[in-house]
Amino acid sequence: MRENTEKLILAFDTSAAHCVAGLLLGPQILVQRVEEMAVGQADRLVPMLEDVLAKGGVSWPQISAIGVGIGPGNFTGIRISVAAARGLALALAIPAIGVTVLEALAFDTKGEVLVTLDGRLGRLYAQRFCDGLPMEAAKLCDYADLDGHPARCIGFDNEAIARRLNGSAGSSRTTPAPAFIARIAASRLSEP
Repeated sequence: MRENTEKLILAFDTSAAHCVAGLLLGPQILVQRVEEMAVGQADRLVPMLEDVLAKGGVSWPQISAIGVGIGPGNFTGIRISVAAARGLALALAIPAIGVTVLEALAFDTKGEVLVTLDGRLGRLYAQRFCDGLPMEAAKLCDYADLDGHPARCIGFDNEAIARRLNGSAGSSRTTPAPAFIARIAASRLSEP
């Protein structure tokens, strides 16, 4: 067992076609796992969490908080993560801290970025960030509703959106890094 006074944050997300988990100790990521999967997140999540803890050399009672992805995404996937986080938080008497996928994708970015996720049926979830901090609330919109000044576009369909806004295309990644979910959750530990 690991002895340390720094906070251990367990982070995970199943809001889309993936299952991700990671373990943060202070500023250091001990372990992170990312598995792309269309189905099976409910069956895979707990074994993945147990593997992350084992690889990190820690046990459940040592966890200080949980960072959980809260979407946007598909309802069933979000429900899997949130239910697991709520159950673990109650059982371990620790906080569960929600982090949006849009926030996790914008984490550690510099300057202004527009983060997008597939909203299905030709729609998008979109949110602007500056230096990783939200500039506006997330919205579900049509492509035609995207406006504003040019930005670096990251996430779903980023190249087409960058062309539409006369911006630049950044990362096309849509799966959140568990390290970023954990770091955002750690930054919110002192919040109510």
